[in-house]
Amino acid sequence: MTTRGPDRHRPPRAPSAAEARAEVEARRSEVRAERAAAFVAAYGEHPPGRWVLVGSWALTAGFVVATLVAAAGAGTTAGWYVSTSLVLFASGCLLFALDIVLAAARSRDVAIGIGGLFFLAGSAPPGVRGHLLGALGVQVVTSIAAAGVGLARIDDRELNVLAFGILVPVVGLAVCGYWAVRWGLFPQHAPVSRSVTSR
Repeated sequence: MTTRGPDRHRPPRAPSAAEARAEVEARRSEVRAERAAAFVAAYGEHPPGRWVLVGSWALTAGFVVATLVAAAGAGTTAGWYVSTSLVLFASGCLLFALDIVLAAARSRDVAIGIGGLFFLAGSAPPGVRGHLLGALGVQVVTSIAAAGVGLARIDDRELNVLAFGILVPVVGLAVCGYWAVRWGLFPQHAPVSRSVTSR
């Protein structure tokens, strides 16, 4: 008569938290390396659309200067600052609409998500993403700071003119979307099996 050992049917040991974390980090590093290789294969050493990056920073610099001048000039610059903010907002809305149209056309071949389209998550090289999101971040910080300054120095009956700058980052977001929809790297659609298409 034979007896079974006590450890013969013991379930495999679950990985510890440290081992699971190390496995996740290793997988992330592998994915980043694969993505970097894909960017180099698609763009080479110099990604396209450099003029978009330059234009984004130029627009951002102009907005920062205009905000500083408007904040220093108080009421004397109110009219043109409101007009400038509204023009940039309208331009951003038009470019945003163009992004959506172009993305709809491209989505026939590739899978485009909101994060990849407007925040360049996985769709742009780190250098491009850093420049475009950096410019967008400066616009957001500038507009919020200006609105706060304007709020602090007006009374209840006055209009906070500097708050109109909050509309401007729409154009920065639209510029991100334009680069992504023109040159962004998106995954191909997964092939549909024949059994699914025949239903």
